[in-house]
Amino acid sequence: MGFRMGIVGLPNVGKSTLFNALTRTAAAQAANFPFCTIEPNVGEVNVPDKRLDVLAEIAGSQNIIPARMTFVDIAGLVKGASKGEGLGNQFLANIRETDAIAHVLRCFEDGDITHVEGRVDPVADAEVIETELMLADLESIEKRRANLVRKLKGNDKEAQQQERLLAAAQAAIEDGRPARTVEVDAEDLKAWKMLQLLTSKPVLYVCNVNEEDASKGNAFSAAVEKMAAEQGAGTVLISARIEEEISQLDAEEAEMFLGEMGLEEAGLDRLIRAGYDLLHLETYFTVGPKEARAWTIKQGTAAPQAAGVIHGDFERGFIRAETIAYDDYVSGKGEQGAKEAGKMRAEGKSYIVKDGDVLHFLFNT
Repeated sequence: MGFRMGIVGLPNVGKSTLFNALTRTAAAQAANFPFCTIEPNVGEVNVPDKRLDVLAEIAGSQNIIPARMTFVDIAGLVKGASKGEGLGNQFLANIRETDAIAHVLRCFEDGDITHVEGRVDPVADAEVIETELMLADLESIEKRRANLVRKLKGNDKEAQQQERLLAAAQAAIEDGRPARTVEVDAEDLKAWKMLQLLTSKPVLYVCNVNEEDASKGNAFSAAVEKMAAEQGAGTVLISARIEEEISQLDAEEAEMFLGEMGLEEAGLDRLIRAGYDLLHLETYFTVGPKEARAWTIKQGTAAPQAAGVIHGDFERGFIRAETIAYDDYVSGKGEQGAKEAGKMRAEGKSYIVKDGDVLHFLFNT
């Protein structure tokens, strides 16, 4: 599995510029007016992982297949979107299809680029978006609870569960808190996710700064970091302009350019890593002469379910997983060396896959 991250923000904060750079395309028109992104643009990028290249070299793999991450550039939001203002209805529908939300916030001054609110205040911008999402959720919750009345009278257990979760979400939102602040029991997680509440999605704040502030940030990004810390959310510092420059360069030129800017890595790498942390994702590998491939799973995934990411038959017919930790594979210079050193383990259905595991699944057809 990969994951889908929706890039959202007020108009003219640098969303489409960032999207274009991240996906190495010009599919999203970056223009200085609201609603330049009419349809949600979707782009896939490779998830950078140096471990995959090391494994491929050791195994002499013919092909290298990284994990993939999907970015969705969603039309700019304005006040009143929850009531259909601007492109509000479309915006809200597109957000429901993502796993997480990256709030791109303008953390730079530029007299040539107008701000839809006539000022630069990233914390206020974040509050505008959050408020619109909470208002949309509140309207949805009220409608759903009204539709459950008949089923509740019939003591429908599924309806009772939905009513309980919707009531908890409504209480949080009416208290000024997004639905993601609600504590949900493990047995309710599936039903909670099916509610598809906009404010239940994890959020990452992306501070879009000028080139000169890309390494250390500025007063605007510091205010965002303070807000995020209070919410228990993450932040990423990015200069969309720098990412745009990097997207036009080859790997060697990009490395030199980053060095000149005082940066250790591209913003894309930081954003993806932050996204993985946000959604508690990790990577395992399958390695052989034909291909070395990275697979994305949730932390805490058991071996059969990890196998199911490759193919459902692998999960249904799971027998065991031949497992080598990444460091053991490297130190053994491959599968055979790791096996001879006693570092290959046969793990059963209860094994929880660890980040960096090199796995070979055995299954019944």
